[in-house]
Amino acid sequence: MLGRRFFACAFTLLALIVTPLSMAGAQDRVVPESSGQVKLSFAPIAHSAGPAVVNVYSTKTIKVSASPLMDDPFFQQFFGNNFPGMGQQRERHQQSLGSGVIVDPSGLIVTNNHVIADGDEVKVALADKREFECDVVLKDDQLDLAVLKIRVPKGELPTLELANSDELQVGDLVLAIGNPFGVGQTVTQGIVSALARSQVGISDYQFFIQTDAAINPGNSGGALVDMNGKLVGINTAIFTRGGGSNGIGFAIPSNMVKVFVDSAKRGGSTVELPWIGAELQPVTAEIAESLGLDRPSGVLVTSVVADSPAAAAGLDVGDLVTAVDGIEVSDPRVFNYRLATKGVGNTAKLTVNRSGSTIDLDVLLKPAPETTPRDQVTISARSPFQGATVANLSPAVASEAGISYRGQTGVVILSVDPRSAAARIGLSRGDIILTVNGSEVTGTAMLNDLLNADPLFWRVSIDRDGRILRMAFR
Repeated sequence: MLGRRFFACAFTLLALIVTPLSMAGAQDRVVPESSGQVKLSFAPIAHSAGPAVVNVYSTKTIKVSASPLMDDPFFQQFFGNNFPGMGQQRERHQQSLGSGVIVDPSGLIVTNNHVIADGDEVKVALADKREFECDVVLKDDQLDLAVLKIRVPKGELPTLELANSDELQVGDLVLAIGNPFGVGQTVTQGIVSALARSQVGISDYQFFIQTDAAINPGNSGGALVDMNGKLVGINTAIFTRGGGSNGIGFAIPSNMVKVFVDSAKRGGSTVELPWIGAELQPVTAEIAESLGLDRPSGVLVTSVVADSPAAAAGLDVGDLVTAVDGIEVSDPRVFNYRLATKGVGNTAKLTVNRSGSTIDLDVLLKPAPETTPRDQVTISARSPFQGATVANLSPAVASEAGISYRGQTGVVILSVDPRSAAARIGLSRGDIILTVNGSEVTGTAMLNDLLNADPLFWRVSIDRDGRILRMAFR
């Protein structure tokens, strides 16, 4: 994908299927057979779905120094806080525009997390010109979803019911309804051009509906609606070279949205995603040949954490998982999506190829445990890690950081202040801190002690996606 970029865009996508959705095959879909059928209109669906599509306005107030030099540690080494103007700040307002979908009459609205980001104020405007202030009930940057709640609903609110997104098929017609470029609510039409897209690079739980309906910046957080007027997806991004629509948009399926909205309705502060304690990798052509397969399929188990749900179910290293609840899986992200939509507390049936024989294993889906107290801390000491927020590694923390957990211990970076020393040297979320000046880092308390020593020379090593990086600083 070198030379290409994905632009997370604010858009609302409403999907329509040509015939009522069912589990029946493609024979239930028909193409127009006459000029009269070609003249059929999507207006009734657009008219019924449009009112539940809202514009989302997010405002964030930030304080910035009168000069960017004031925040530069190198500059401060020479002038400290005594330089004229040092410490003076001014406020700046950052605004973002997106879309959302009302999914509950109480005023619950689902949108993309990147639309509201860290906004201090969030407002929504309905198609009937009503405006409401909202609270952020739940958000998750891994899923790129957020749920808003209208503070004081007035009057009846239009809603969209969630459908089963697994019933979508390639070729189904869709409509996109949103507010591209802030010009007002707009409707475009296309088809579902692909399903189960998992190599998109948008979120950690990737399983996207792809459509060629024209999507442009200004529409993130919108809806995909079927012919029955039910929600089948929330759109998140477009694939583009120049910033506009090139006919490839991506939507988060409604089955994942349902898990997220249900968590918000239960009052949870985070969405619980299943963890089974197994690391998986896709099957390449070479691996398939070594396993005696006629084609690449399934996901290969490369490690199993002791005392995990996977271990309890009898899953072993070398097992080839080909299906979850009878639905084929061909990528670890697709596997994670199937477990996530199954939900914590339920049991998933894994179809496993083991040494040429097929067996079924029942795995109880549990949330990732915090086996070690996280002892989260933001590093303030003058060091290469200044501005990084770190925590002790555990399955729960590894899931939050978006990295694999193989039973290891240590300290992982959860976030980095973009204007900090840690950001300038290239540290990022998911980096595991291994050593500082030759001492192995076993916990956040030990890391703090090592950093407060303030040596003249720094030697650090980190684990980034399995690669060991060694760095030195004065």
